[in-house]
Amino acid sequence: MKSNHPCWKPDGFLIYAILYLVFIYLPVLFLPLFSFNNSTYITFPLKDFTLKWYAKMINSPGLLEALFNSIKVGLLVAIFSTILGLLAAKSVTRYRFKGRGPLVSFIMIPLVIPEIILAISLLILISQTNIPLSLWTIGFSHLLLCIPFSMLILISRMEGFDKSLEEAALDLGENPWMTFWRVTFPIVLPGIVASLLLTFTISFDEFVLAFFLSSTDATLPIYIWSSLRFPTKIPAILALGASIFVISFFVVTFAEWVRRRGVKLESTSGI
Repeated sequence: MKSNHPCWKPDGFLIYAILYLVFIYLPVLFLPLFSFNNSTYITFPLKDFTLKWYAKMINSPGLLEALFNSIKVGLLVAIFSTILGLLAAKSVTRYRFKGRGPLVSFIMIPLVIPEIILAISLLILISQTNIPLSLWTIGFSHLLLCIPFSMLILISRMEGFDKSLEEAALDLGENPWMTFWRVTFPIVLPGIVASLLLTFTISFDEFVLAFFLSSTDATLPIYIWSSLRFPTKIPAILALGASIFVISFFVVTFAEWVRRRGVKLESTSGI
C-alpha cells in the first residue's frame, strides 16, 4: 500500500548526512594537518613535514601543567557529579514525594542560566566567604554545571528497565545495597559511563567559570586563551589539540562499545 506522506529519498538523505559530517569535522581535521606543518603560521601552502611541535608540546611546562590541571579537575568533577546524579536519579525515578517536580527543576537551573551570570554570582559568594580562588573553586563551579547533565542521562537510563527486577531481588532476601550493586548497577552501567564521559568533557572544555574562579593555577582552556596573543605558542597547542582529538576518538569508540554491549545484554536477558 503506497503511503501519501512525503519522505526523504535515500540519496538526498545520504548527501545531507555527508555534508553535515563535512561541516562538523572538516575544521577539526585542520588540527592534525597543521600540527605537522613546519611553519609557525597557520597558512597555506604547507611546508615540510615535522614533529617538532609535538616535541615542543612535551617540553612546555606551562602547557602540560594546565593540561594536568584540567584532567585533575575533570576527573574529580566527573566522579562526584556522576555519584550525585546517580543518587538523585534513583530518588526521582523510584520514589514519589511532594515537591518532586520543583526540586528537579531547581537542580536543572544551571542548564538555563548564562554561564557568565553563574560565574559572577559564584565569584561574589566565594569572595564574601573569604575562600581563596583555586582549582577547588573551579571544580565546585563545574560540579554545579555537570550534575544536571549527569542526572538527565541517568534518569533516562533508570526509567528504561523493569522495576520488578529490583523488587524480585528484595523479595529473595537481598538488602537494598546489594540489590543496587547486583541488579541496578550492571543495568545502568552504560548510562554511568556516558555520564562520566560527558561530565568530564564539559569540565575539561569549560572556560567562563574557570576564567572567573581561577587563581594562578590555569586550566587548559585558560592557557590556550592566554597563548593566542603569541603566535610562537600556537603550533604546540595545535599538536596538543590533535593529540586530544585522537584520544577522544578512541574514548568515544570505547563508550559506544560499552553502550552496545549493555543493549545486547539487555536484549539477551529479556530486560
